[in-house]
Amino acid sequence: MTTANEAPYAPEHTPRMDWAQLAPEVYKAMVRLDVAARKGLDPALLELVKIRASQLNHCAFCLDMHTKDALAAGESVERIIQLGAWEESRHFYTEKELAAIELTEAVTVLTGGAYQGGSGGGFVPDEVYERAAAQFEEAELAQLIAAITVINAWNRFGVSTRMVPGHYKAGQYK
Repeated sequence: MTTANEAPYAPEHTPRMDWAQLAPEVYKAMVRLDVAARKGLDPALLELVKIRASQLNHCAFCLDMHTKDALAAGESVERIIQLGAWEESRHFYTEKELAAIELTEAVTVLTGGAYQGGSGGGFVPDEVYERAAAQFEEAELAQLIAAITVINAWNRFGVSTRMVPGHYKAGQYK
């Protein structure tokens, strides 16, 4: 995949293991949990949440997957690119999306490492929760929290087993 003017790409890393094959019941349970968590949520908003959590968790495999799925579903390249700097790019998102993105950061970074907003500098500050509660009906908010939790679990499998990005085709796991 190089031209005469380009240096070759670095070689792909090797995954540590195929955890889904080695723990198939856990994988199947995760898939069922993922399906249950997304019920009632806007698919476009859900992809933004999955991308943002995957950015925070440095899960290249999930970033590859969810950006491809978002693009295939009609999301703009611009909004995906700006997601990494959403606080400075608020005008790209609706208030509901901003509330979901902010909640995603708070739930993803519970120790206060990357997330510094609101009271306490970590965990899920009341202000963040209240902004989300103002944008989502209570059942929808419960589903959103579940979806954020599930993508964080997927990210941990991806990062710890060094899943290789770049081979996913949009909709492959739907």
